[in-house]
Amino acid sequence: MKPEVIVVTAAYGHDRINALGGQRAVLPIIAAAGADGVEIRRELFNDAELNALSGLGQAIADAQLAASYSVPEALFTAEGELNPHLERHFAEAGQLNAQRLKYSLGNYPRGFDCSQLQAMLAGQKVRLMVENDQTECGKLAALDSYFHDCGEARIGDGMTFDMGNWLWVGDNPLEAAKRLAPFVSYIHVKAARPTQTGWRAVALDDADNLWRETLALLPDDVPRGIEFPLEGEDLVAVTRHYIELLRGE
Repeated sequence: MKPEVIVVTAAYGHDRINALGGQRAVLPIIAAAGADGVEIRRELFNDAELNALSGLGQAIADAQLAASYSVPEALFTAEGELNPHLERHFAEAGQLNAQRLKYSLGNYPRGFDCSQLQAMLAGQKVRLMVENDQTECGKLAALDSYFHDCGEARIGDGMTFDMGNWLWVGDNPLEAAKRLAPFVSYIHVKAARPTQTGWRAVALDDADNLWRETLALLPDDVPRGIEFPLEGEDLVAVTRHYIELLRGE
């Protein structure tokens, strides 16, 4: 069975999304390219879009795409407490008919009572995902602590494994994949190159083989999200090319 492939709207770039008038405008491109789903990014909304999430959710459904929702906040605050906006973000995800809601980890405190989080998730249709980001809180040691500490208390959720972000924090993606694969239920496929000013995400065709090696260590039955630059005159063709590549077609 071929894996589900999701296109992250940010792959088209903030400037192009803005020029097109918002994330809704790229849904026809994503659908025409044959994707299974779309990841909507909260940071790309303007105020009008944020107040019309049900309409966007309907547009996603009309395009026959599954929805994921990414919020640029952490699950744990700097003080080690749960994000106080969790309920609001779950409600927004519900308006989008999203299957998953994604946060970065944040300042997870060792020994946190995971039953508190489990109680908050009880009855939620949207799955809470935690991603490794490009901060110190996104390092392997932090994610490893969170997932292994909480263990069974977190059944029904899982990790968004961003293959490229490990490079930004100085960790080895292959080691991270070996350690965290049992918890991964969504993969952000991303390749990167070093530059004079740091790492830069690049299209898979312009990358070395690290992304393939990392992907091979991760579950092959979870969705794969395109989160590398999608650029070119024919965005449908470019998007379709990488969807087929990630499906192994």
